Amino acid sequence: MSTGAVSRRSLLLGAPLSLLAAKPAAVRPGCQTNVWPVDAKDFESFAGVLATIKQLGFEGFETDFVNVRGQFARPGSASERIRKTGLRFLGLHVGLKAYDPQTAIASQALLEQVADGCKALGGERLIVSGDSTVHPLALRAKADGLTRVAKYCKGIGVGCAYHGRDYDFRDGGTQINGLVSMTDPAVHFVLDAGSEIADFFAKNWRRIDGIHLPLGQAESDWEPLAKAIKASQWRGWLIVSNDSGKGGEAGPAREALRRTFGV
Repeated sequence: MSTGAVSRRSLLLGAPLSLLAAKPAAVRPGCQTNVWPVDAKDFESFAGVLATIKQLGFEGFETDFVNVRGQFARPGSASERIRKTGLRFLGLHVGLKAYDPQTAIASQALLEQVADGCKALGGERLIVSGDSTVHPLALRAKADGLTRVAKYCKGIGVGCAYHGRDYDFRDGGTQINGLVSMTDPAVHFVLDAGSEIADFFAKNWRRIDGIHLPLGQAESDWEPLAKAIKASQWRGWLIVSNDSGKGGEAGPAREALRRTFGV
C-alpha cells in the first residue's frame, strides 16, 4: 500500500463528526461494476462482481451495457439472478469511444436497444455519456437527442440520465447549465463529483439521480456536497466509481460514504 493511498483514504475517512448525523432520507450507496475487471463475454464474471458489491454493503450497482448486452435476447435468467442479489440495478451506462457526430451521444437506435435491455433486466435508468459540445448549435442538438431518448425511456417505464463530466462544467458550466435548460424535465443527470458540484447540486438536485465519487480523488473536499445533500430532500445515489479495476479500494470507499455522508 502506497503512502499516497493511505493519505487519500485518511482524507475521506477523517470527515468531520458533525456530518455523521447528516444522513438524508433515502440517499443510497451504490458502486460501479468497473471498479473490478469484468469479462463482458462471461456472465459469471459479472455475477461475481455483484456478489462482491453486495458483500461490501452497497445497495445498488451501475454497469456498462457491454457487460450485459449478451443477455438482452434472453433476459429471464439473468434478470432473476440480478434480482436475487438483493441489489438495485440503479443504472445501465452507455459510454462509447466515438459518438454520433450530429448529437454527440450514441445513436437513437443503440440507445433504444439498450433501454429495452435495461427494462428487461430490471434496470432503473439508462445513463447516457457523450462528447463535449462547446458550440451552441452542437449543444442544442445534444439536448434534443437527450430529450428524444428520455421520452422513449419514459414510454417503456425506465428513467434516463445524462452523465455529466468535467468538461460540462468548464467555462462557468455553460454546457451543463445549457443541458438543464434545453432538455425536457424527463432528462435527469448523473454527475462526476468535482469542485463545482455542491453549488450545482443545490440548484438542480431535483433532476440529479446520482453522483459518482471516484476512488482516490484526494483533492476533493466532500463537506460542501454533504451539506448541500443534507439541506435538500434528495433521494439519489452516491456511486463509488473507478475505471482502473482497483477493487481493493472499494471497501475503504464504502466506509468513507458512511462517515462523510452518513449512508
